Order: sequence, then structure tokens, then C-alpha cells
Amino acid sequence: MRIGVITFPGSLDDRDAARAVRLAGAEPVPLWHADRDLRGVDAVILPGGFSYGDYLRCGAIARFAPVMSELVPAARSGLPVLGICNGFQILCEAHLLPGALTRNAGLRFITRDVRLAVENNRTAWTGAYQPGERITVPLKSGQGAYAADPGTLADLQAAGRVVVRYADGNPNGSAGGIAGVCGAEGNVVGVMPHPEHAVSELTGPTADGLGFFASAVAAVAR
Repeated sequence: MRIGVITFPGSLDDRDAARAVRLAGAEPVPLWHADRDLRGVDAVILPGGFSYGDYLRCGAIARFAPVMSELVPAARSGLPVLGICNGFQILCEAHLLPGALTRNAGLRFITRDVRLAVENNRTAWTGAYQPGERITVPLKSGQGAYAADPGTLADLQAAGRVVVRYADGNPNGSAGGIAGVCGAEGNVVGVMPHPEHAVSELTGPTADGLGFFASAVAAVAR
């Protein structure tokens, strides 16, 4: 099992994502933003950070990176893809996920552990969880408020495409408390909090986030 982790200029959680992949029993494969080759990986993670310095708009420049010309059609053909924080922003900019991430309510950067409620465990990245399960992972972002038009929000809710919601309040003003959504087929998932920072009780608040990565390993194996 080989899971690619893309590094963009400004990525800072790529090593953490690679560690999470190893702990889940897979081989992390480094992918460079300027290459047009996914190296035959079984899944891909777009990690957190500040790709291209967040100039113009978060994720807006990374969306045009050469590697994305390979990732977008692969994702549309069923490749499991997880975007975390900045990776979520990039997936929205690439139109692999609906909506957008905007400035937090209060216009402040937030860094704290948050409780999430798992609403959809039928995606490639959440199969290890139970519906309604509560997990604790860190949140660290300045532009993490999920936004979409009312019609899109209604469609996401009706189709069960809200993957996780904030369970104890709404720290950044996301519409409906949404912390993560998935594409129509469930192979593409974006989450604003950081499961890769909660894969071991030694280094994180919990090991609750490891399920995201173990889920992908199990999904590809099936």
C-alpha cells in the first residue's frame, strides 16, 4: 500500500502526514508539486500549511500546480484523496469539493483541540469510525470557516456528504458547524482540523485521527 503526500512550497505538515501513513501500515511516497507524476500511488494526501504563502487566496495558486493536472482526473476516476486544512482549501479551489474556506469568525487564527462528530463513515477515509462517534483532533487555521450557498449546503446535507462537524460549539463560524465534506463518490474528502496530529497519544491529544489513514488502507485493500 503506497500513499502519496504532496509537498507544495509552504507545506509544513507533509512529514506529519507521512508519519501518520506509516503508523497506519502503509508506505508514504513523497510527491513534488512541480512533477506531473503520481508515481502509481494508491491514494494521495494534500497536507496542511501555507501553499505558495497563501498569496492571492488560500489554495488558489496550488490548484494550478503541475501535479494537480494528474491528481484531478485521477480523483474523478476514483483515487482516494484527502485534503487537510490547506489541502481542503486546494480541493475546493480545484472544484473537487464544493464550497470554500473563508476567514474565521472574529478574524483570528485558531489553534486548539476540537471535538468532532463523525457523520459519514462511508467514505474512503472514515470507514474506521462509527456514525456519531466523537473524536478529538487539533485545529489550527486562520481561514477555516466553511462556506457555501444555501442550495449547496442543503444538497450536502441531503446526500450525507457532511463528513464531520464540530461537536462542541463552532470555533470558526463554519456554515452548519461543518468541519469536513466529501465528494459525491466518497473517495475525495476534505477536513479542516488535523487528524495527522492526533495519531499517537505520545505526541497528540489523542490517537483518534489515525482512523482516517487506517480507513484509506482498508478501503484500497478492499
